[in-house]
Amino acid sequence: MRSDISVIAWDFDGVLNRNIVGGRFVWADKLEDDLGIALDAFERGVFDASFADVISGKQDIKCHLQDWLDRSGYHALDAGAVLDYWFAKDDLKDPFTCGLLRRLTAQGLVQVIATNNEERRANYIEHQAGFGALVSQVFSSGRIKSAKPEPSFFAHVSNALMVAPSEILLIDDSATNVRTAKALGWKGFHFTDDTRAELVSFLGL
Repeated sequence: MRSDISVIAWDFDGVLNRNIVGGRFVWADKLEDDLGIALDAFERGVFDASFADVISGKQDIKCHLQDWLDRSGYHALDAGAVLDYWFAKDDLKDPFTCGLLRRLTAQGLVQVIATNNEERRANYIEHQAGFGALVSQVFSSGRIKSAKPEPSFFAHVSNALMVAPSEILLIDDSATNVRTAKALGWKGFHFTDDTRAELVSFLGL
């Protein structure tokens, strides 16, 4: 393992969680069959401009979703039940990256999750999905009230860890997030289908 890295900050969706294939979130493939919700309407209505407030913790996702369900005529559906379905279907751990995480944990390396997720899903990731036992801390935009690539997100993480930015590596599937991290003194690895095979050698393993 490289000696110039003290902490790895893993992005979640698209990195530790292999839930994005060909640019689509595969958890929703059966949404209409299972719940009767049209995917295109769900994507337009839920992931609208106001979803940024959900991700940054300014609005509760359950209230946001229930409002959309009611406005869209899905009166028989409860937002809590839809979220339970969503989070469970979206739990698609990547064997490769999760294997590396466990391997590095066994070696004593400090690792955290740094993700743009609101509070409810962050809690799912930490507890139901079991990542709370695998990393030192789950940093989420909903908890921090700031989302990547905002500099305040990265500052919060480095300050909380009490580690110099130059000793932290961000592994993220967003090129913008990686560029911002590097501009703030972090190390960065842009994780994609094309680069995933390079991660082991990048880490010096």
